[in-house]
Amino acid sequence: MNLEEMTMSEFADALKGTKTMILPYGTVEAHGTHLPLSTDTLIIHEAVKLAAESVPVFIAPPIHYGVCTSTGQHAGTVSISTRTLRMLTKDIVREAYKKGLRNFILISGHGGSLHVSAIKEAGESLTGELKEVKIAALSIYDIIGPEGFEIAETRGDSHAGELETSAVLFLAPELVKGRAQMEFPKFPRPVIARDKLKFWPGAVWGDPTKATVGKGREVVGLMAARVVKLVKDIEEMVQ
Repeated sequence: MNLEEMTMSEFADALKGTKTMILPYGTVEAHGTHLPLSTDTLIIHEAVKLAAESVPVFIAPPIHYGVCTSTGQHAGTVSISTRTLRMLTKDIVREAYKKGLRNFILISGHGGSLHVSAIKEAGESLTGELKEVKIAALSIYDIIGPEGFEIAETRGDSHAGELETSAVLFLAPELVKGRAQMEFPKFPRPVIARDKLKFWPGAVWGDPTKATVGKGREVVGLMAARVVKLVKDIEEMVQ
């Protein structure tokens, strides 16, 4: 159930069947020369909508902006601060809680560590604040596990690589503009690179040339299945 498409009466009726809401997070972020800046948002939003075909759940409009560090200097990336992400998350959950929702799945299509940490920090704070709330805070890549990454032929596949390109090929093939070259950045960790473009010019982590529609269908289906399980788990959990 897409929250933004519901009327107030439809919302009230739907609350009788579920008090769970999924809040998807994406980014406006460089994903090579071949994928749209909305890649993270597109993948997680579509996976969540697919999950909602199997289990009743409210789907909030996705948050299209996220915390982007490694790609922060690339063309097209529009990042926000961790503080902004935490505050936005808290405001949305608090308001939804006032309207009767109790279970919240804060799930990101972007796996950046600071980004996911900000969402988890907001979840921790809200759990301490709201007496009846149950919150899961995570990246979708936290729950697809080895099974998800085994879909890719490329070892160490990640950003704008084989899996993400496959997913967009499946979901919105018209948005895939050819294929960027394989790339594996070598940041000077633990030192924080000042000039990130020097170490990662193409914003690709993996091999997009190995992407296929079939792999995209498989990984998006797996994501949706894991979201369905998460919805059932949070609703059944006693806190």
